[in-house]
Amino acid sequence: MLRFTKMNGAGNDFILLDNRAGDIHLDRSQIARLCDRHRGIGADGILLVEKASNHADFRMRYFNADGGEAEMCGNGARCFARFTNKIAGAQGKISFETSAGVISAELVGDLVTLQMTEPTDLRLNIKLPVANENKTVHFINSGVPHVVIPVPQIDDIDVRREGSAIRRHKMFSPKGANVNFIEKRGANKIAIRTYERGVEDETLACGTGVVASALIFAAVEKVNGPITIIARGGDELKVGFGKSNNQFRDVTLTGPAEYVFEGTIEI
Repeated sequence: MLRFTKMNGAGNDFILLDNRAGDIHLDRSQIARLCDRHRGIGADGILLVEKASNHADFRMRYFNADGGEAEMCGNGARCFARFTNKIAGAQGKISFETSAGVISAELVGDLVTLQMTEPTDLRLNIKLPVANENKTVHFINSGVPHVVIPVPQIDDIDVRREGSAIRRHKMFSPKGANVNFIEKRGANKIAIRTYERGVEDETLACGTGVVASALIFAAVEKVNGPITIIARGGDELKVGFGKSNNQFRDVTLTGPAEYVFEGTIEI
């Protein structure tokens, strides 16, 4: 029997597992089955709390719903931070290692502020041939590779169809990229919809996508932070940052992390 906790960050939902003892070993098919919304618990991904191998407090491992391991997950990291508070009594600032680098988090009530790794590979105004047109898109790696596309009306976008085509585009092979569509809602405010690789569908929120979209918006619009982002699930998140020599520094993501339920399940 496997004991689990179900959590969500702005509607992006996860299965949390305490693997500090190192005795949980799930293969790709088992992870996919646990995340299956009809035959399992149902989630966008699985997060494992493990012992750190460096100076951090914990190690975070993240697996998408298809069973593939990903570098980082912003909404998941907030849930991870609250979960470590529950199982290990972690207080105040918490650090944990990920494949994207060491992340730190600070708990303030139900909200969690993440200190993100520095983004890389910022590319603006890429001409991307998709189907019978050239789309103008932007790219940044906010711990995970993200394409960002400004649109006039976000509700008119077929996120599954357009996102799927761009996510698998040869320009972003072999790993692919998440795809975010953003609509300007104010001088420092945007709405976002995201197609997530690994989930292979639109999700209610994507933390690294929120960060990527906020930074791209700031770069294109030439504005300072913080940027408020309205996720598809209705939650508002905030991205803070500094700039130095046209590089983003001290990037933070603040948003909710909520408990849903807990239980046990047979593998």
